[in-house]
Amino acid sequence: MSLTEPPFPPHVPARQFGDFQLDIYFDGLEGRFPKYPVDFASLERKAEEVLPWWVHSYVAGGCGDEHTQRLNVSAFHHWGIVPRMLNGANERDLSISLLGMDLPTPLLMSPIGVIGICAQDFHGDLRVAEAAAQTGVPMIASTLTMDPMEDVAARFGATPGLFQLYTPSDRDLAASFVQRAERAGFKAIVVTLDTWTTGWRPRDLNGASFPQLRGYCLENYFSDETFLRRLSASPQEDLKAATREWIEVWGNSLQWDDLSWLRSLTDLPIALKGICHPDDARRARDHGIDAIYCSNHGGRQANGGLAAIDLLPDVVKAAGDMPVIFDSGVRSGSDVAKALAMGATAVGVGRPYAYALAVGGTDGVVQQLKAILAELDLLMAIDGYPTIADLRKAGVRRT
Repeated sequence: MSLTEPPFPPHVPARQFGDFQLDIYFDGLEGRFPKYPVDFASLERKAEEVLPWWVHSYVAGGCGDEHTQRLNVSAFHHWGIVPRMLNGANERDLSISLLGMDLPTPLLMSPIGVIGICAQDFHGDLRVAEAAAQTGVPMIASTLTMDPMEDVAARFGATPGLFQLYTPSDRDLAASFVQRAERAGFKAIVVTLDTWTTGWRPRDLNGASFPQLRGYCLENYFSDETFLRRLSASPQEDLKAATREWIEVWGNSLQWDDLSWLRSLTDLPIALKGICHPDDARRARDHGIDAIYCSNHGGRQANGGLAAIDLLPDVVKAAGDMPVIFDSGVRSGSDVAKALAMGATAVGVGRPYAYALAVGGTDGVVQQLKAILAELDLLMAIDGYPTIADLRKAGVRRT
């Protein structure tokens, strides 16, 4: 065999997510190498090179001294999956059902309120929606976007999308957002509970940089007639006045009694994001909520807390038969596997796809999602778990 001949038979179309690594290796035989890093650390370094400083500060930073943000990541190392052999894991099934949606994988793209300005063309919401369409990984679109939610949803293709709601203090505006999301074709509403006011973020404070107060990522407000009626001039005519009005209405510290009102706004499933205590999960179940979203906002909103992954098992147990979505600190397919083994129904990634978007636009996001799914799939293959149910049944051990 010559040195230029492939050492394997010609590669057939991928049947498993892990085959993505074979695509890379076979491309390498032809002198083609990945355009973007497949690992988070390398991707993070490249993103810092291309993002404007004030965008990078907002995306990379957390609250206080960022201890909770770092803990979210490092805590995954305290949990381990035990391999099981002779289970015939040559084929894996990563599919799940979530809130009436049949999905090919348990991976989601978590809502990021500045994802629009992470793209070099400042239309990141559209680019991420395009990546969702290409991969089947749903995007949870934020209330804070650079393009109206209707334009974002139009890029999803056959992949379902979810809409994340920062519940404004103006109930009519909240109703308008939810109704617009329903008409646009979103399949669920994700209500964020832990961000009705901004946390103490020294990186942004030291640069006096708050993107929304500069008019970025407010297009859902600026395209909403209910919000525009609050203004004496259009945002184009008086942006400062429009952003000041936004800061007046965007945050609302919800109470349990408000859930009945939120439920009345839509027939779509509702997930509550920011639930980290089992009592809150049980109470949400009693209020007829459809899913729990266990998250501490990646450590961006409150420092001094516990790692979200350490809180997940108790939340899962309290949720009962309600699905539990998880995010915070997820950086790899191995992290996804651990969260699934601990009972999560679906797992969201944030910064990995934000940095991939900054570096490579839609293509960068697609490759990063493929990389995460490939690592998850290969871990399940090698550790002997053909299905997510098998992985969940085995669970994890404290290291």
